[in-house]
Amino acid sequence: MTPFLPITPLLPDILASLAERPRLVLEAPPGAGKTTQVPLALLDATWLAGGRIVMLEPRRIAARAAAAYMAAQLGEQVGETVGYRIRFESRVGPRTRIEVVTEGILGRMIQQDPSLEGIGAILFDEFHERHLAGDLGAALALDVQSGLRPDLRLLVMSATLDGERIARWLDAPRLSSPGRSFPVSITHSPVRPQETIEQHLVRTVRQALREHPGDVLAFLPGRREIERARSMLEKQGDDLEVVALHGELSLAEQQLALSPADAGVRRVVLATNVAESSVTLPGIRAVVDAGLAREPRFDPPSGFTRLETVNISQASADQRAGRAGRVAEGAAYRLWPQSRRLEPSRTAEIEQAELSGLALELAGWGSDNLPWLDAPPAGAMGQARDLLRRLGALDEASAITRLGRDMLALGATPRLAAAALRAAPERRALVADLLALTEARSPLRGEQGRTDDFRQRVAALHLWRDAGARGARAGSADIGALAAIEKASAGWRRRLEIRSSASGVPDSHAVGDLLVHAFPDRVARRDEGQPMRYQLANGRGARLHEASALLGEPWLVILDLRLDARDSLVFAAAPFDPEVLERDHADRFVTERVMRWDDERQIAEAFEERRFDALVMSRKAIPLRGDDAVPALLAGIRARGIGSLPWSDNARRLRARIGALRVWRPELHLPDVADATLLQSLESWLSSYLSGKRRLEALQAAELSEALSSMLDYEQRRALDVHAPEELKVPSGMTRRLEYGTRDDDPGAPPVLAVKLQELFGLADTPRVGDGRMPVMLHLLSPAGRPIQVTQDLAGFWNRTYPEVKKELKGRYPRHPWPDDPWTAAATHRAKPRGT
Repeated sequence: MTPFLPITPLLPDILASLAERPRLVLEAPPGAGKTTQVPLALLDATWLAGGRIVMLEPRRIAARAAAAYMAAQLGEQVGETVGYRIRFESRVGPRTRIEVVTEGILGRMIQQDPSLEGIGAILFDEFHERHLAGDLGAALALDVQSGLRPDLRLLVMSATLDGERIARWLDAPRLSSPGRSFPVSITHSPVRPQETIEQHLVRTVRQALREHPGDVLAFLPGRREIERARSMLEKQGDDLEVVALHGELSLAEQQLALSPADAGVRRVVLATNVAESSVTLPGIRAVVDAGLAREPRFDPPSGFTRLETVNISQASADQRAGRAGRVAEGAAYRLWPQSRRLEPSRTAEIEQAELSGLALELAGWGSDNLPWLDAPPAGAMGQARDLLRRLGALDEASAITRLGRDMLALGATPRLAAAALRAAPERRALVADLLALTEARSPLRGEQGRTDDFRQRVAALHLWRDAGARGARAGSADIGALAAIEKASAGWRRRLEIRSSASGVPDSHAVGDLLVHAFPDRVARRDEGQPMRYQLANGRGARLHEASALLGEPWLVILDLRLDARDSLVFAAAPFDPEVLERDHADRFVTERVMRWDDERQIAEAFEERRFDALVMSRKAIPLRGDDAVPALLAGIRARGIGSLPWSDNARRLRARIGALRVWRPELHLPDVADATLLQSLESWLSSYLSGKRRLEALQAAELSEALSSMLDYEQRRALDVHAPEELKVPSGMTRRLEYGTRDDDPGAPPVLAVKLQELFGLADTPRVGDGRMPVMLHLLSPAGRPIQVTQDLAGFWNRTYPEVKKELKGRYPRHPWPDDPWTAAATHRAKPRGT
């Protein structure tokens, strides 16, 4: 019997809309019943004509649960009218008309059959999660609908969706359904000093159990935090059932969390964001939310993707809280300050993920001109295609190769697919294990769990597998995790058409030799001078931790590391034989003439280098030719700074004059001679003066001055001499030097003229430069050359200050003239003759 749910009254409108138009947006909050009622309601639609319905779910647990619930409503088993398909697991039959699939499955279906023969409708459930595979599936389905299948119906469904934007994108109507929920009170639980997130959550769970009846759903970012919180709760010894819910659990363990607790038993479900939507958890009356989720983040400079713990969006927080109001009034406890501002919605994965899988899908489709809701970033797509070319999946024109199509059909990530398909037949069983192990969390626990040697994961799997009925426990490995990895490995063996599994301890280089084909950009060679440090082929540096099991290995392929600004810390790696590079990646080797600047010896050197990407495999010194050394010399100057050049006093003064006049007379367009600009433009003004030189010291000061002067054309040089002269003629008949650039913070500061007072008698106004725009700064000196006054107002000095100076200095310097009227006195640089 079909239950009456909030979505039920809307079902006729959904049917009518899809009868008239091929696309529809449905907004329905959690509990409305959209996931399980809409597909069943569409089965008898006239336009479906007996065809199949494919519904996408973002997670395996939700796909299984939705199929099981719909099958139960029909009184059938899963695999009859309703079935599901997820990776390595299929429950469909010849009578199946509703297939619930995970998002990646749809891409495979469309690539294999672009016309989608026999499929009448595709439903995108929980589209707000914006997973990369879901966005791609929707774009491909729209492309198919517009070109091959105008009769195909597309229905986008979500609980927290920007429906207006989605409707514009689809050119589709919107329908909205009310939810089935009761009021939920929101409380923000403050953290205590020195309290971990698990301690904070457990304390708040205890509070929720005291204050509310029913079960508690607690959200944590990942499995590690769930296990710690579970241990804390179980140690408290209450009559309480604690269950976990996350994507790494077995089917039986997931079913336990989705089933009602025994009568009289209170339950705490510790879950990741898999419990936000799509699945129904019975008996929940309170939610405790840590406000965190673990999401992949791609770091383009390193090429690594890391799972990062991030704050959830406001939409996710609302959806989590709503879980407490499904059956009665409930409560939500949030473990963050009420003042924290959350982003309104989740960022689309396409904007922050590594896109090699997407780029391969698009190459297989033959076009990336798809109707995207959010188009993939151009930079990330370029980097993804570079990787695919390196793996052999694309040719130089970015067209898919035969290997690329085989990789696409295999369904693994491009890196791992390349490793699997390049492996020799006798290594395929081990490849299946590596595919399963690299996609899963490490099964190692305790002290062994901290090892950075990836081979130990393989050894633990083989030990557990080989023990069989004898019951060996694979050392300190997690048996449940190993069982899940074995199940995935078996799935890969079926796809690779391998009958038997790998066993025993592989050769020391067997694991690494295979993984090199997946991560050729992450091969690393030990630094001869620093045994804990490695250089990667992508140019980055990495280091081993102090207790590393890989110490002494000359070559590693690195699978995981913690990104640091300088040298990242290796978390997982395996040694390999460098001959694999020569044998299987010969196209990545280049031999080039290169120049190097030896800063210690202050000399340019020429070498012939053979490199694998950024790794120098061999180097030999070769003679210099012509101007070979110029780039290295320029690099050396840039490394040491502009001050490393042989600046003479004349050259420094010339720079200062150019800099000053550039400020005073911008219309002359004089060149910028500041340090940073000169360094940046070395090639244009200095290269020709370095020709034929190997050492920087071979550059003469006179050549540097000439290079600087050559930056000016004839008119500019003439203007410089006129408006920023090196010296001025003073009334005494002598010429005195002007000092420019006296202030580092102001190149246009007035130049300084240091001159004895007696040499300026008769001069009424302060001399000016810069076409009369800048009065010089006069440093008036005593006959002994000591400063008397600093001024730009000579007339004011004669009128106001000179009488006092005369009175003070006349007795000290009696042999020098001190006239009463300096305006009319004769200027002189000499003392009075004896006897006068």
